Amino acid sequence: MTGTVVITMPHALGNGELIARTLGADLVPYSGDAFRDAFSRYRRIVALMAAGIAVRQLAPLIQSKWEDPAVVVVSPDLAHAIPILGGHHGGNALARELQACLGIQAVITTATEAAGRESVEGIAAREGCTVLNRTSTRAANAAMLEGDVPLYAIPGPGVVIAGPSVSILLRGGEYVVGIGCRRGVSRDEVLSALSKGLRDAGIGPDSVLAYATTERKRGESALSEAVSALSGNLVFLQDAQINAQPPGTPSAAARLGLQGVAEPCARALSGRKEIVMAKRAYGRVTVAVAR
Repeated sequence: MTGTVVITMPHALGNGELIARTLGADLVPYSGDAFRDAFSRYRRIVALMAAGIAVRQLAPLIQSKWEDPAVVVVSPDLAHAIPILGGHHGGNALARELQACLGIQAVITTATEAAGRESVEGIAAREGCTVLNRTSTRAANAAMLEGDVPLYAIPGPGVVIAGPSVSILLRGGEYVVGIGCRRGVSRDEVLSALSKGLRDAGIGPDSVLAYATTERKRGESALSEAVSALSGNLVFLQDAQINAQPPGTPSAAARLGLQGVAEPCARALSGRKEIVMAKRAYGRVTVAVAR
């Protein structure tokens, strides 16, 4: 499997073969199950057909622009390539690739690109980063339409207090490690717990996008020191963001008005919202891992 698939109507099979050969993609003849099968298996889909057919097939499958594959409709005459899903998430790039290789006119409709401006997602892709706080992109991209938005590179060590309209881009893996702890823990206790947690989860520090805990632990310097020792980024989350997560393992944090710490913090910043290691206690520290 290549990661890219071309779904073509039978009458356009020759053009479908040309696109598939050019992109190094798989070729699938259109059927009633073609989009359903491709949606979970491929990250890029080229639909060589009328846009209406593709839209009707895709509508019941759509979940999130962050998770869905990029979909580009190509008109049967190879005149136009139109991203209809995931423009900021590979669709625009795929359409431009078709334009560069086959002369198919890319029709870009995302507001920032149509205006000749960058987007948060585009900057993240260019820099090899992941957007940590996805909801920020709406405000940040809207601001980019109105004018220049400053881009800061902070090599650290340092502390950033960012508002909800500030997009935070991080380099790293796909895993987020949630941390809870008792008051007054030491750096070595936290570092030992994180090392054991990562080992039990079967991942290394290089696979971690971020570490997360509650803002109520901002005064526990051991957390920052231990995460810094792992060359990681520690994010403090507000109560509302923690309690917005689905219920997980019961936690003593309920007496503080939180549904938990380690698990909901890990889930809140993760891309797939999937707990891969439920919280485990290592002495006075709890660790959970999500992706």
